Order: sequence, then structure tokens, then C-alpha cells
Amino acid sequence: MQGNFSADQAATLRERFTLVLMTHNRPAFLQRTLQYYSDYPCSILVLDSSTESAAAMAAGYPGVEYLHLPQFSYLGFQAKLTYGVNRVSTPFMAFAADDDFLLFDGLNQSLDFLEANPDYGICHGYCLNYLAEATRVNYYRRNKKVREDYDAPRAEQRLLDYMGEFLPPFFAVTRTALLRQWFELLPEGTSFEWQEIGHVYFLLTNAKARVLPIAYAVRETNYGVSEHKTEVIHVLAFTDPKSVAEREQFADFLAGLPTAIEGLDHAARRQLALDSFAAMAEGLFKGRAVTLDLVWGSAWNDPLKPPVRTFEPSQYVEMPFYNQAFFDQLTAFEFLIHAMPAGRLQLQQLEPLLLRQEQLLQAHVSDTPGTVGSRLWAALEHNAFNREVVRRLAVHLRETNEIEQSEALFAWLARLEGVLKQSGRELLGSMQSGRLLDWLEARKPDGAAMAAIDEHLALHQGGPQFGILLLDLDNNQVALQDTFDSLLAGLSKAFRIMVFTTGEPPMVTSLHNTLHFIKVSREDYVERINQLARQSSCEWLLLAEAGDRFTATGLLRASLELLNAPDCRAVAVDEIQQQADGAWRELLRPGVNLDLLQTNPALMARHWLLRREVLVEAGGFDKQYGQALEFDLLLRLIERGGLNGLAHLDEPLLITPAPQASASEHARQALIRHLTSRGYKAQVSTPVAGTLRIDYRHVERPLVSILLRSQDNLDALQRCLKSILQRTRYARYEVLIADNASQSPQLLEWLAQQPQEGGKVRVLQSAERLSPAALCNAASGEAKGDYLVLLASDAEVVNANWIEALLNQAQRPEVGVVGAKLLDADGKLAQAGLLLDADAGVTPACAGEAGNAPGYLNCLAVEQNRPAVSASCLMVRREVYQALEGLDETTFAEAFGDVDLCLKAAAAGLLTVWTPQVQVIHSGQVATDPAALAALRAKWSAQWPGAALGQVLAPSKAALDWVGLIG
Repeated sequence: MQGNFSADQAATLRERFTLVLMTHNRPAFLQRTLQYYSDYPCSILVLDSSTESAAAMAAGYPGVEYLHLPQFSYLGFQAKLTYGVNRVSTPFMAFAADDDFLLFDGLNQSLDFLEANPDYGICHGYCLNYLAEATRVNYYRRNKKVREDYDAPRAEQRLLDYMGEFLPPFFAVTRTALLRQWFELLPEGTSFEWQEIGHVYFLLTNAKARVLPIAYAVRETNYGVSEHKTEVIHVLAFTDPKSVAEREQFADFLAGLPTAIEGLDHAARRQLALDSFAAMAEGLFKGRAVTLDLVWGSAWNDPLKPPVRTFEPSQYVEMPFYNQAFFDQLTAFEFLIHAMPAGRLQLQQLEPLLLRQEQLLQAHVSDTPGTVGSRLWAALEHNAFNREVVRRLAVHLRETNEIEQSEALFAWLARLEGVLKQSGRELLGSMQSGRLLDWLEARKPDGAAMAAIDEHLALHQGGPQFGILLLDLDNNQVALQDTFDSLLAGLSKAFRIMVFTTGEPPMVTSLHNTLHFIKVSREDYVERINQLARQSSCEWLLLAEAGDRFTATGLLRASLELLNAPDCRAVAVDEIQQQADGAWRELLRPGVNLDLLQTNPALMARHWLLRREVLVEAGGFDKQYGQALEFDLLLRLIERGGLNGLAHLDEPLLITPAPQASASEHARQALIRHLTSRGYKAQVSTPVAGTLRIDYRHVERPLVSILLRSQDNLDALQRCLKSILQRTRYARYEVLIADNASQSPQLLEWLAQQPQEGGKVRVLQSAERLSPAALCNAASGEAKGDYLVLLASDAEVVNANWIEALLNQAQRPEVGVVGAKLLDADGKLAQAGLLLDADAGVTPACAGEAGNAPGYLNCLAVEQNRPAVSASCLMVRREVYQALEGLDETTFAEAFGDVDLCLKAAAAGLLTVWTPQVQVIHSGQVATDPAALAALRAKWSAQWPGAALGQVLAPSKAALDWVGLIG
């Protein structure tokens, strides 16, 4: 890449110099760096602490010594380097990270300098930083011009000079003996920061250093912060007692090292180390040598042309980067960066491009050589390094006699195949969009199943007909064609398309045609939809927009399911949502979820299958709520028949743009109208764009009984009670501490002090040990409140309005149980309710998310129905609790009593609501009791879901049992 080496030169270089490559769980970076250094014939030692070995990959690169060292974790960096340095046998060496490019000429010149100057210990040049995007690489000036020669005869002066304008020398060419001595002396467990600082101190106090006026390295820029979450400036500059003590302790260690410092006692050496720390801190603060300034970007979109570089207004011509030879090297780097993508940001940006390329490669029924060529050129423009796209276009050009361009692309393809180990489709398959693409493909029935399906539908007059109400209010012919193409490529042809367009219809059609155009305006399209709905013979209607694409299996699956659902009025379906950048993410709607529908209509009230006569009987869509047509209609259906006849089809029907999280006044007004019809004088606000928050404005302020379990747990119980008494704003509550025959004298003494005349705390004591369920049931019988709160005694309430927020939901007549948002001690989300999982049993929803994470489309910011919530904090009406016979003291006495209670409430027609408006600190750990879990599954088998989409992303024809739908 940077010159040819004769056999003698290569042999000599291998005897003189070793490059030590460091990697950890980044095989793509490792492969790219091995490919790059395969043109540099030095000795190469790979230190790989990854979980999985990459020995097979490294074997493809002759001359590489590969060491798989999983015993050294990422944080075991020091031990790994010490081990590696002791394996080096050449007199000179350099470290290299797997994401950086050390320039061959820079290494050669640095090596030659050290060999010619035995009093120098390290040598390197200047560094440029890069950040790879999908089709672009941005470059940053990392170093400023420095004095370059640190040759003061006194070691202490060299040290202070270098530290004052610090250029990190970790990747410099260095005498191996010096490095080996340093790592032998370095105390085990030294932090990253002090390793780097000590490294400079030891090298500069033992030898001179040289920064050559050459380009030496092109290194990847950190994504905002250091990946190991450390910053040298912090340990150098923080003034808290701990940081000061650490500095003094490390200075004391450095003062005792063998160095070339003469004439200074231990105290003076210690002060020298502290002075060097101060010089380094001042230099970094003032930016004397290290910076990060964007200088130019390089976009490579056309394989037949070199990359196009765009320079920023500020340039730094004093740096040794402004020459053609260096830019030629950058071009070579960029080829590897794009042909072997590895960076997190790069892969994230590549995902939608690769997905779009895959879509453009698909054949269409109406294809001609011209349309195929247009799509292939469009695909190439998205990413010129996709081997399959280049091959297909080169072949197409050859077949259409465009020989010159074809040969140029075949030459480009040969260059790609020289380094490319993974096709674009394989790379896409490792990303979420690609996994979804594979999953959709795997859901297609095979030939035998398709024949059986056709025969089955034929016995039922072809199955239900679907009317696609397709809005084309922007007169977008390209978007319309995308929708048409997806329907034509689908496995079901039981549809009619009614296009409501503001443009001129391209043909005269009628309602009896499969494709019917209706000219509308933005003012009358809702009335025209309602008119067509009354006239249509289709059994089911779906409102969609031009550009929405139908999945191949969605309508077919709906046909089979709806044959056996005569009472179904409306069906929510799953969908694939295309993000703003073009990537795909699945949206699995959680069944019929009244509260999530009310609070997050953007998430829940789109693309429902509506039985035509139900839509007509409801009066059609209401143009008054034009921005929330489906939401308003669904609310009216609920008013007319509750949740009966509303269903969910766990099949993605559409690939559609993700909705923008924006406030909709129409949705808010529709919900106010709906709540008024149900007898509420509710207030509806929009605290987060796209969501709605309901204050039901209940008049009653009932007494609430908070039940705490006491069992030799004084410290936790005291913290819990303190949080209740100090943070609860609601006045009408009592705390019942149910003691389970505790033996702790301290706890018993404390309990005896709690009951006070007219106070809020009562103590109930059991003479014998009871199960948690029995103890809770006994306490509930003594409660005076109309509402019970089951609260874990090791929990702490956070927000003052927690009881009001629970009551806001619990006082609704349709609600049985209300649960809280549980946060762990670190502030992360421990539970957003409980889910019934096909494989794992009972799992905490969204555990591990940031405590304030809004969730996809703000789903964690709003109330929603869950299968269950945790008794760590749970509110239930006392009369409901009693009617459900409380917690099961037999089967679920120790575990899963809360889940069983919620499922009993659901069986009684009551909802379980999770609200994020109540925050409680608790670990949220779910019980591990296999026997109780098995009993829970057996009792509620009808409620237990099958495998969800996220669990079957590994494609398999068995992912969907089509024969089972028609058996």
C-alpha cells in the first residue's frame, strides 16, 4: 500500500521491528487491520482478549503470530500488554490499536532514526484522526505543531518539556528493552490514566524523544468519550482529597523508579513527578499540542472516480499532511474502511443504505432492461462498495453492450473481492433490518402449504375481501407505485385498492375494478372515504397512505384468521416501521390495550383492519378529527361495544414510515369527547409530544391502607416507612405493618414504639410465621381503607404524588390493579410491569433501560395495560381484592401471587394498569420458583403467549405453521 519491499528488506524488518496489535471483541476491526498490515513485512503479534478466538481469521495472514488471551478482559489491559511485551524478541516495537492506521513510511523513518541515535528511546510523528460514516470519512487535526526534539541532557528538563506539550507516545516506535522494563515495574492494577501518564514519565526520564515532522498515524476518533470511560485530565486536575491522594501516591511510586535523573533525592524526584503532572494538565487545558479540529471530509460515492474531498474553512498547512503522497495513502485507507466496514457509527448509517439496495435488487413483474438498469444505478449510488450491486450492474451493462463501463465495474469488483470477506447481504443480515427482512421471507409458506391454503380459501369463496383505502393527498406517483408493487408481490390477491388522490386520475375506473381512482381534495376526502365504504362490497377496510408497503404474508394470514372470527369488529395488526434514516424496526402491538390506545394513539391507533359494516354503522370517519381519524373511530367503537370484538393479529401487515412524535389536538379533543361520553370530567394534557395524559378528576378522596411486611428487617423497614411519611402528599392514608413473628429484639422494640393515638401507623403482629400471601391477606382483613397498597418493605417511594397517581387509575370502575414504575438503586428501570414470556416465564418489562428513557414512540412515558404488575408496589380496591379472594395462600403462597392476582382480575373483566407517574426504588427481581411458575402456566395457559417476533428473528420455515391455520 505504501511501497514495495524486497525479500532482504522484509527479512531485515522482521528481525528489527515488531508491531503489537491489540484487539478485544471486535473481529471486523481485527480483520481490517490485518488486511492493512499484510503489506508491511514486519513481525506482527496480535494480542486478542476477545471471548471468541479469531485464530482461523489470523491464519489467513502469513507472518502473524496470533495469541488468544481471553484471560485478560478489556479492563485487564495492563496485564495483556505486559504479557505481550515479554513475547517480543526484536529490539524495536510499537503498539497499534485495531481501528488505527500507522503509516508504513512513518514507522520506517522512526525506526531508522532510533537506530541512528542510540540515546533516543522513542520516535514518532504527527497524528490525524478519522471518523467513518456510511459513505464518507471525516478527518480531524489531532496534533498541533510542537518543538519536536526533546533532547535536553537533563532527564528532568526533557520530561517537563514533553509533558508541557504532550503528544501521546503510546503508539510510537520504542526500544523494546525500555518498554519491557516499564511494564515489569508498573504496579498491578494501575488505572488506565496512570498507566498512560507513567508510560511517558518513565520513557522520557530514561531516554530522549523525537517527533519527526512527518505524518505518522491516522487514528479513529473516540465517540464522544473514551471507551473505557476514563480521562487523563481528570486525575491530573481534580482537587478533591481522593484525587490529590492518588496523585501523591503515584508520584511517590515514580520517584522510586530507576531513571537517568541525577542529583535529586526521593523527595525532589517526587516533586518533579508532581510538577510534570501539573505541566501536562496545563498543556492539555490550554490545548498546546492536542486538539480535535475537523479539517476535511472525503465522500466516495462513485467507484469510477476518486473520492471527493471537501475542505473546511480552517486549514493547518504547517502540519505534514498537505501533499499528494499522503492523500493517496488516505485514499487507500478509505478503500479499506468502506470495503471492510467496522465502526459503530459507520454500520449504523450503512444499515438503511444496504436495506434500500436490497430492495432495489428485487425483480418487479413489469421489469424492462431500462427499469432494471435504473434501479441498479440507483442502488450503486447508495453504496459503491456493495459487491453484489457492483456485480449485478456490471453484468447488466455487459448484456446491454455498454462495454466500457462494464469493464470498469468488473475491475472495481475484482478490487473489492481482493479484500472483501462479507457480502452486503451478509452484512445486512447481521443488522436488525436484515434480520427482519430474513424473518419476513421465512414467514412465506412453502409450495405444499400454499397449495393447501389456496384450496382451503377456495372452499370459502376465496376468503374475505380487503378494501385498501389508500390516501394520496400529495399526488405522489412514485409512492403509489411502491404500494402497488408490494401488493402485486404479495401472496394474497383478495384485495381492491381505492386511491383517494388530489391529482388527476391516470385512468377512468369504477368501484368494481381492482384499482379505482377517486379524485378528492383535502377538504372532502373523509366524506368520499365514507361514501365509498358504504358502497363497497369488501368485508374489511384498511386506511393506508401512498408509500406504505404491504408484507407478502400479511393479508393472506389475515384472510385465514378472519374466516373464523365472525364476531370480530376491528383488528390491530403488527407492522414494520421505517425510521427516519430508512432502517427498519418492528412494532409489535401488545394486543388490545385500552390504556395504551388512549395515551399513545400514534403507537396504537394506526392501520387497523375494520369490518366494513361496523365502520358504516358507526357513521364512518369523522372529518372533525382529520388528524386522528382511526383513533376517534376506535374510541367510538369502544363506546358502542366496549372491548368486545376488538382483536389483535400478531402478523406484520405493513412496512410503513414511523410516525412523528408530534402533538395532535385532534387526538386530544377526540379523547376528551370519549371520556365525557363515559361519564368522566377528565382533563387531558400532552406532556410529551405524541402522547396524552389523563387526569380523571375523581371527586372522592378515599382512605388508602399501605401494607408493609415485617420480618426481622429493621433497617429496610425504617427506610421504607421514612420514605412514606416524608414524601407522601396525600393525607388520607394509613400504614399497616404486618409483623411475621419476628425474633429481632431491636425490631420488636421499634415496632412497639410505632402505634400512636390518631397516628398513621398501626402494627399487626402474627404469633406464628405465615407465608407472604397469608400475611398479606391477614393484614388486608384489618385494613380500614377502601384501597390497598401492597408495598415491599425494602422499597422506597420517590414522588410525593404517588398515591394520587395510583388512585387516578384505580378509581376507574374498569380497573382492577395498578402498578408502579420500579427503579433500581442506580436509577435504571427495574420494571415497567410484568410480561408473560413464552420461554422465560414471567419477566420484568424493559428492565435495564435508563430510568428516564421514553421508550420507542414514548411508550414508557404513558400508562398502559400489562398482564401483571409487581406487589413491590401495587394498588387494588379492597372490595376487588376480597372478591378475588386475595393472594392464593396455597399454590402461590411464596411466589407469583401478584401475577395470579392480576390474571384473576383480568378473568373478572378488569384491567391491570401500569403507570410511570409512580416511581418506587426497588430491585424488581422476579421470583425464581420453578414449581410455582409451572403451576402459574398451567392455571393460565390460555393467557400465555406464543413466541414473539423478537424471538423468531432467526429465520425458519417453522416460524409460522400455515397448515395449522387451515387444519
